Parts: sequence; C-alpha cells; structure tokens
Amino acid sequence: MVDITQKGNTHRTAIAQATVTVGEDKTITAIKNKTVPKGDVFAMSKAAGFLGIKKTAELLPDCHPLPIEYAAVDYEILGLEILIKVTVKTFYKTGVEVEAMHGASLVALNLYDMLKPIDKNVSIRNIRLLEKTGGKSDIRNH
Repeated sequence: MVDITQKGNTHRTAIAQATVTVGEDKTITAIKNKTVPKGDVFAMSKAAGFLGIKKTAELLPDCHPLPIEYAAVDYEILGLEILIKVTVKTFYKTGVEVEAMHGASLVALNLYDMLKPIDKNVSIRNIRLLEKTGGKSDIRNH
C-alpha cells in the first residue's frame, strides 16, 4: 500500500459509470413496472452498489480503508441501455475513484443477475471513471 501518512485530508469526489444493455424492450418494461421475478431491480442494485463501495478496501489489496461520507446511484434508460452513474464523496487523504468504479461494477453485475432469467442478452460494458476531484489531479471526462 502507498504511504499516505504525510498527506492531508482534502474533499474528494469521484463519479463512475457503467452501461448495461438488454436484449429486448420487454426487459425495460419489466424493470419500469417492477415485474422482474427477482424483485425491484433498481433498488436491489443500488443496495449492491453501496455494499461494493463500502467493501472496496476489503477486496482490493492496495486500496486504503476510508470513510465514505456520501454515495449515490443514479440510472438513466436510453433505449435498450441502462446508464449507471455512481457518485462517491469523502474528506480524506486519498481518492474515491476505485470505490466509485467498484460500486458501478457491482450495480451492473446485480442488474445482470436479476435480469438474466428474463433476458439472455444482457451485457455489461464501459465501466469507467467520469470525474475525479480533490488531491493532486482532477479528471473530468463527461
């Protein structure tokens, strides 16, 4: 792990995105109508994302455990695509971009898991960092 003992706390934010593509309009309809057999897809996937954000340091050996002071999961449906946007904020010595991308990954995986019984053409792609602020460098891609 990188030595961060000499670093000072700063306000850190990260926004990550993942895209889930479904194979049919009826899958989107089932999500919107909350008729997917495994339950409310967006609510369950949001919970999975929050767990992923919080457990990042337990699963990725070089990530520091850090206080998560804010997390949000937002969805946007564009045709057969579901855009997942995960925002994470803290005031700490190190950034939260891996936590945001890990959260987006788990939201996407949970969507996949819940939708696979009704749609065999669900896919995940483009897990990426959109924005990072705080610390030495800022990144803004969206």
